[in-house]
Amino acid sequence: MSDSKVLMSAKGLTKRFGGLAAVNDVSLDLWHGKLHAVIGPNGAGKSTLTNLLSGDLPPTSGSITLDGHDITGWTPEKISRHRLGRSYQKTNIFRTFTVWDNVRLAAQSRVQPNPFNPLGWLGQANNMVAVNARAERAIELAGLQSRRHTIAGAASHGEQRQLEIAMTLATEPVVLLLDEPLAGMGVAEAERMVELLLRLKQDHAMMLVEHDIDAIFALADHLTVMVNGQVIASDTPATVRADRNVQAAYLGEH
Repeated sequence: MSDSKVLMSAKGLTKRFGGLAAVNDVSLDLWHGKLHAVIGPNGAGKSTLTNLLSGDLPPTSGSITLDGHDITGWTPEKISRHRLGRSYQKTNIFRTFTVWDNVRLAAQSRVQPNPFNPLGWLGQANNMVAVNARAERAIELAGLQSRRHTIAGAASHGEQRQLEIAMTLATEPVVLLLDEPLAGMGVAEAERMVELLLRLKQDHAMMLVEHDIDAIFALADHLTVMVNGQVIASDTPATVRADRNVQAAYLGEH
């Protein structure tokens, strides 16, 4: 797959809640092999934008394409099966299961059961081999090999965030939407997450919503700044950082 390929695109995306435009006429492209960061103060519309792209919210207007398909108004499940993966602000894992079981369940979600087999996907040996292989690859990519037998709820906060990403990777997405994956992390955990994201962006189109400015400038190829639901700047990180409107609206607060 060429690095020059746009895998996800939003055009004129708007979401209104009554008279409030939480996202107002936002357009962006996510390219294979690139990380597109979205920053802005609380209430800027960043999470709403993520929810629109993943199908968790329907747009009021505008359009979304994913790998050449118009997915506007699709359900989250259908969008996910077209190889979009996302993480959430609040870690979304099965806390009483092991790391391995969490990732294996995510990999299993991609198996289409045979309606003529009374055992469903469990009765298909090839499916079981494929599920285990996908889970193994995802755990390795996320750097959790040594924690595979750990109960998820007993893992550290940073490991739980890695686990959520591993679960996403087990579904084999081509586009990743990550909502504040570094939130609440200490320095060492944040450094491990930055290293993980740098590895992942080589093979995915990625959008990262994050408040850690140092991480943003270490990771981002393109940077969009939102304020009050609107884009006030969208360019290379260096160009955006020098933008006086951005400095006044956001970066100057840090």
